[in-house]
Amino acid sequence: MPFGRAINLGLRHALEDDPKVLVMGEDIGPLGGVFRVTEHLQRDFGSDRVRDTPLAESGIIGTAIGLAYRGYRSVCEIQFDGFIFPAFDQITTQLSRVTRRHEGRQPVPVVIRVPYGGHIGSIEHHEESPEAYFAHTPGLRVVAPSTPNDAYWMIRQAVAQNDPLLFFEPKSRYWHKGEVHLDEPAAPLHASRVARTGTDVTVVGWGGMTTVLLQTAALAETEGTSLEIVDLRSISPIDYGPVLESVRKTGRLVVAQEAPGNVSVASEVAATIAERAFYSLEAPVLRVTGYNTPFPPSKVESHYLPDPDRILEAVDRALEY
Repeated sequence: MPFGRAINLGLRHALEDDPKVLVMGEDIGPLGGVFRVTEHLQRDFGSDRVRDTPLAESGIIGTAIGLAYRGYRSVCEIQFDGFIFPAFDQITTQLSRVTRRHEGRQPVPVVIRVPYGGHIGSIEHHEESPEAYFAHTPGLRVVAPSTPNDAYWMIRQAVAQNDPLLFFEPKSRYWHKGEVHLDEPAAPLHASRVARTGTDVTVVGWGGMTTVLLQTAALAETEGTSLEIVDLRSISPIDYGPVLESVRKTGRLVVAQEAPGNVSVASEVAATIAERAFYSLEAPVLRVTGYNTPFPPSKVESHYLPDPDRILEAVDRALEY
């Protein structure tokens, strides 16, 4: 099943299971969204539950906050990653704080779906990776699935829990297929996973970067280097257990992300592992990231985004120590 279709199925099952679940966003109704992730949901559940909204991201989130007070569970689609910034105030100063303002008595089950990341040949505001802004904000959960199976189960789990959560969807993966096990229990929403076992270097990523890391591991294997790939799946909170276990085995860590490296999730992972596994490290923790510039025009995005060559260069540097 394609990644995008798995999210669609997860939303469909959430709408079937709970009449208080609502889906809203720009062009998500008859069009099914820019990426068709919400295709046919309005047809099957009606425009009261699957709502097209004005082009006003701040209004979408503000509406979801109000609906939470009335007991509804809103799933809000932000059309593209760069379009989330008009809603930044509502998300970081309102949505994230409601439960604490009410001393834990008011749940705010709002899920914000964010197609994010590069590799689609588009322009700025359409290929960005703003997850660190929200991972930095207390009161928000942030996840980023990398497989169709995780996409299905994690959207189901996200809708069912009671905290505001940003669901970052790597748009480059929407059309990639994988198995979805509807009859198998899901891993916990915020659990990391080892996507590929290895012995020489641990490489950590999340979302769309996980696919690039698996490609890198296959190339490294042809050169006699064994990489262990850890997919975080969640970046707020982060489950460091599998990362620590892997680093204690390999002694080396590379963290890769599409976003710029300055004050980033990769920086946080590197600092935490340096604090908690210092005596296991045989080399400094290295980061491979986007550059500290605005996202470039599509014709040069391949030079901006981390690729197997840049990651392998970092792996080689780690092994030189």
